[in-house]
Amino acid sequence: MTDTGIETVKTDRCVVERLDPAQIRAQAAGGLARLLVDAVDGGASIGFLAPLEEAEAASWWRAAAEEAERGVRDVWAAYGPGRRPLGAVTLVRGDKANARHRGEIARLVVHREARGRGLGARLLATAEAAAAEAGLTLLVLDTETGSPAERLYRAAGWTPAGVIPDYAADPSGVLRPTTLYYKRTA
Repeated sequence: MTDTGIETVKTDRCVVERLDPAQIRAQAAGGLARLLVDAVDGGASIGFLAPLEEAEAASWWRAAAEEAERGVRDVWAAYGPGRRPLGAVTLVRGDKANARHRGEIARLVVHREARGRGLGARLLATAEAAAAEAGLTLLVLDTETGSPAERLYRAAGWTPAGVIPDYAADPSGVLRPTTLYYKRTA
């Protein structure tokens, strides 16, 4: 932790920081919203249909800030020059009594201009390390089968648990299969 209370990880091209709820709110209508819009425009299946309006993306980030305030969601952002968000990842903690040992990696996004440089892997590793430090022993996620994200998760040691056909619509509205993954942190 830095003296400002922000967890920071420096990389060769950017800085990855854990954001508190106030920081998420402050950036929701700006860089974070544009990051989500870019991801959806680039074909990422992350829960939105194209075209995603910045206002809807900002609303999602404001809801994420509320969850962060309740201790349900942790958010990290990767910043390039000029503090422009180039990527983000969230970790959602299990909120049921029988699920407090696990978390879900959700909304791992990297701006199209920054893809292919290892930023997604850095964000994922940051969230995984934080989950382990918080005592979460099992992580889960889902991603579109055959997507670039799926290759990232396999390379990071995630285990496929199964494929669900027609699970979610991609940004263009076409139903696609989803692969469920898990990873033990301990």
